[in-house]
Amino acid sequence: MRDRLVPPFQGSPLWGWLAPLLVTAFGAFLRFDRLGSPKDIVFDETYYAKDALSLLRYGVERTFLGTTKNPIADPRLLAGRKDLWVTCTPDDLNPCALYVAHPPLGKWMIGVGEWLFGADPFGWRFAAAVVGVLSILVLARVARRMTRSTLLGCMAGLLLALDGLHFVLSRTALLDVFLMFWVLAGFGCLVVDRDRSRERLAVWYEGSRLSGVGPWLGMRPWRIGAGLCLAAACATKWSGVFFLVAFWVLSLVWDAGARRAIGLRRPLAGVVRQDAPTSVVAMAVVPAVGYMLSWTGWFASAYGYGRNWAQATSSGWAYWVFSSLRSWVDYQVQVLGFHTGLSEPHAYQSWPWQWPLLLRPVAFYYPTDSKGCGAAKCSEAVLGVGTPVIWFGAVLALIALIAWYVATRDWRAGAVLLAYAVGWLPWFYYAVADKRTMFLFYMAPMLPFMILALVLVAGLLIGPARGETTRRAVGAAVVGAFMLLSVVNFGWLYPVLSAELIPYDEWNRRMLFRSWI
Repeated sequence: MRDRLVPPFQGSPLWGWLAPLLVTAFGAFLRFDRLGSPKDIVFDETYYAKDALSLLRYGVERTFLGTTKNPIADPRLLAGRKDLWVTCTPDDLNPCALYVAHPPLGKWMIGVGEWLFGADPFGWRFAAAVVGVLSILVLARVARRMTRSTLLGCMAGLLLALDGLHFVLSRTALLDVFLMFWVLAGFGCLVVDRDRSRERLAVWYEGSRLSGVGPWLGMRPWRIGAGLCLAAACATKWSGVFFLVAFWVLSLVWDAGARRAIGLRRPLAGVVRQDAPTSVVAMAVVPAVGYMLSWTGWFASAYGYGRNWAQATSSGWAYWVFSSLRSWVDYQVQVLGFHTGLSEPHAYQSWPWQWPLLLRPVAFYYPTDSKGCGAAKCSEAVLGVGTPVIWFGAVLALIALIAWYVATRDWRAGAVLLAYAVGWLPWFYYAVADKRTMFLFYMAPMLPFMILALVLVAGLLIGPARGETTRRAVGAAVVGAFMLLSVVNFGWLYPVLSAELIPYDEWNRRMLFRSWI
């Protein structure tokens, strides 16, 4: 029963850590090499680099000088100047307050790099690179735990290291890589919690008489950890809430399956009585408190948008608490209205049904005056696009997982399909109902689950360790060829992902579709 509930790992526990760490080191080299290039403000760094610096200095985002079309503060930031924000008086703080569309945690994380290394391109990209590298390690470990194979775990980490979109987001001060990391970390915590809770059930099964509902499994710290991670996801971008709700339900479904597996007569009643109450703490209370704590700077400052500081502080602490919460909730409602009404056209916008096939990537950086490549016309680009071999392979793998899940109800296939669906399908509603402006890099939280789909299918192709030798050899050859193609494809795209100065013709050869230009 114990092996059935919690299958043993293959191979050495030591290599279960060393091998993923080696893959992570490779990913770290790719991401930190020339991290400060281009020495310019790339795409939406124009918002987040300055917002992060403002959080460090004032506790909230403040209005910076200039407009989107005439960003006066940008050249000042690159020059190392500190006069980036509009001024205001204590009697009129409104000019200083900046309306922001995303919660502050991701910008606080960017700010850590600026605090450590200064407000320059390396500094504001440092945290994104660290989180991108850590996500490689986390995914390798999660894949190993799901497959019980160190080899497949390393394959997952390597594929994430070689994905073009993950590479670009890990080298750019945008919020999406932080959202991806916290979603993945939350999922990983729940996978560990699944093993730990099943281990407790196995111990109980071996030493107790069967009952209708089974035992209480404790507060389950790994599920609380998942709640904290998913709170951080929501505190980075609101789209994290889709994963929070879905993973909460998924965790309870896993609990019901475990109780049914040991033969309990009323497994659903066991979930309702023994598991659901503590899950409310872990997946509702903890995320709600964590999300509010991420706004501490707004509550503690007079400069926050919609902050009625003067009125609240002059009327006693009880009124301060009530009025502050009311102002904060009103701010959240305004942000919700912004997101549902954002429909301004953009040159690089795309629709969710285009994303899996990479039909419209985003040019994060492409100066028109690049010179010095030895040709008449030069290019220096950062193109936010995935590695086509990996993405197209992931489409096929996800289709295969659907068939696998229908045939076997394998929990791993179901979990990956659910995570991909809740990250992708809600955008269809916003595309159809609101014509919302959206971009390919909104796929960032789904990247780990695309990789997991590939790894699970690779495991099916290779077969079990004691399977037929010829079948395993053929499967290993197919998987090995796919990995080699992924390495070659990433290497081919690398110059247009990392702002290398190359002749225009070389850049043009790397544009797979005309829509990439």
